[in-house]
Amino acid sequence: MMKNNFLQEVVVSLILIVLLVLLLNPFHFWMPTNILMIMLVGLMVIFAIFASFVWRENAKDERELLHRMFAGRVAYLVGTGTLVLAIIVQCFSHQLDPWLVLVLVLMILSKIYGIMYSRTKN
Repeated sequence: MMKNNFLQEVVVSLILIVLLVLLLNPFHFWMPTNILMIMLVGLMVIFAIFASFVWRENAKDERELLHRMFAGRVAYLVGTGTLVLAIIVQCFSHQLDPWLVLVLVLMILSKIYGIMYSRTKN
């Protein structure tokens, strides 16, 4: 059961990555509005499925809990580090996108909230 669930999560993650890369239009194809809208709906659906996998994760023992916490920490640091790097690069070109700052602030605030919530509930 665990391996099957993991395989499903990997497949959904790969589909999400492919959709995100295709939205960048790497092959410089002209993307009609209809196709773009279908891809955006698909992105929302696949992300919702991915989020449900993340939300339903349950550790069976301390080792699995440690692996899950480590993966979360790595993902958080890679995400925030990438945003900081993007902010630095955009500041050098004097075109800072406010979305980068907003997302970084929200990630930091959600980390603080998560720690505070878990300390009061556990």
